[in-house]
Amino acid sequence: MDKTIKIISKNEGERLAVAGGNYRIIISGEQTNGNYAVIEMIVPPGGGPPPHAHPETQEMFHVLEGELEFKTEHGKQIVTQDGFINIPFGGAVHCFKNTSENYARLLCTVVPSGLENLFKEIGTLVEAGQFLPVPELTEKRKDFLKEIDIKYGQKTYSPDYLG
Repeated sequence: MDKTIKIISKNEGERLAVAGGNYRIIISGEQTNGNYAVIEMIVPPGGGPPPHAHPETQEMFHVLEGELEFKTEHGKQIVTQDGFINIPFGGAVHCFKNTSENYARLLCTVVPSGLENLFKEIGTLVEAGQFLPVPELTEKRKDFLKEIDIKYGQKTYSPDYLG
């Protein structure tokens, strides 16, 4: 077990284009013995993932800058700077979208780690501040995403699933 204290600068970490955003893996499960991972998510206007659920992962978001619309099966709510969202274990369907005209920046923690590896598989390496369009949802891409869902114990729903 690695008991080394880790100090990570703002310029460190793998950056990936995911769901229209720029995600930086600040610390991965590889560095935390699989206990957790922390990902910084910069989400442009209109960006955000489709509705999804992951029963074996607890996910927490702290909104550092901006605002976004957060949806669950119980409704939707605008979450602004310094707001916090906790998705407990169990598989609640959720998603978020930046409905504002400004970028939003979130700190996402997942327990245990693993979702950062999903992001590595579906994302594309990018530089800081680089945003790529969401890949076209071809049949090949749909099949790939279904395989990823199975591999990581996640279920993805259609974009209109939560209304």
